[in-house]
Parts: sequence; structure tokens; C-alpha cells
Amino acid sequence: MAKPLRLVIGISGASGGIYGLRALTILKRCNINIESHLIVTRNALLTLRQEFQINKKAVYELADVVYCPQDIGASIASGSYLTLGMLVAPCSIKTMSEISSGVTSSLIGRAADVTLKEKRKLVLMVRETPLHLGHLRTMVKLAEFGAVIMPPVPAYYSHPKTIDDIVCYTVARALNLFGINTNSIASAWLGINSIHKK
Repeated sequence: MAKPLRLVIGISGASGGIYGLRALTILKRCNINIESHLIVTRNALLTLRQEFQINKKAVYELADVVYCPQDIGASIASGSYLTLGMLVAPCSIKTMSEISSGVTSSLIGRAADVTLKEKRKLVLMVRETPLHLGHLRTMVKLAEFGAVIMPPVPAYYSHPKTIDDIVCYTVARALNLFGINTNSIASAWLGINSIHKK
């Protein structure tokens, strides 16, 4: 069997840690040969406990490999460690700003910086609204560096029945950006006329 591909997933302290959790569960459900490498910040664990009553052990069990958020000597802090790229879901404004500065004091920032310098895919699910000019300029800067800015905006054309339907569809779209087939989770949009066909 071929060695698994690796995808780094960062969960920052912004509201919406469910996006990161769902990314981990979708990778398992799709039954594909991709290893999840997880970084969860201290603030993320606090937010997850507040929003979903989930503890650190339960979060860690969703991933294949877990790193201490301050371990800047971890394998994913080196460009020689091959990955598909990195998804930060959600991405707080603090994390976004650290990545854009290139002055990385945490593993989530360092891993993102490595992803950019190695020309790999970096997807940031920035979770903040409204956005002031400084936020927008930082996003432009990151886009110029090669990052994909993907706020978790709900899609209603898929006719979601639950909040989790909305979350899963959004995360599936983010994973698609890495070339990961998630059709078993969220079917591709076939056009408005397709909803009238039997």
C-alpha cells in the first residue's frame, strides 16, 4: 500500500471550531489514504469546550497525528516534510495576522509559513465579521503570497436540512481545493436546471 498523503489541519481560537472537527471526520469518512496532522491552539480548546462541550482527548482522537501548538521543532515545521498543504479552520484574525507577518511564534503559524514558502496550498477559513480595512488588507497580502481566503459562508442551493449539513458542505468544498474527492459528502453543483430534472 502506498504511503498516505498528509494534510495539516490547524484549529485556532475563533468561534467555529466545528469546521476543523468536521474536516477531520470527513477525511476518515471518505476512506481515502490521507493522514491528518492536527494543531489545536489553547484558545481553540477553550472555544471548543464552550461551543460543543468537547474535551481535548476527544478532539485529539479525531486526528492521525497531533502536535503541541508550541512545538516549532515538529516535523510539519520543515519544508522537507511533504504535505498536501494546510487548512486552518477556523482561522482567527490573530492567526491570520501572524501568518501574514512571517514572524511566527507558534507551530500553527510556522506550519502555515512553511506551506506558503514551499508553494503548497494554504486555505484559511477566516472567521470574523464585520471586517475593517486592516483585516481586508491583510487578506489581500496573504492572497498575494498564495493563500486561499475562504470564509465559511453557507451555501443554501444544496438545500441543507441541518446546521451540520451546512458545515459539512462548506468543509467538503475546502477539502476539494486540495484535490480531495468529497462527493460522498457533498455532491457537486450541476446547475440550477438540474433541480427540476427527475
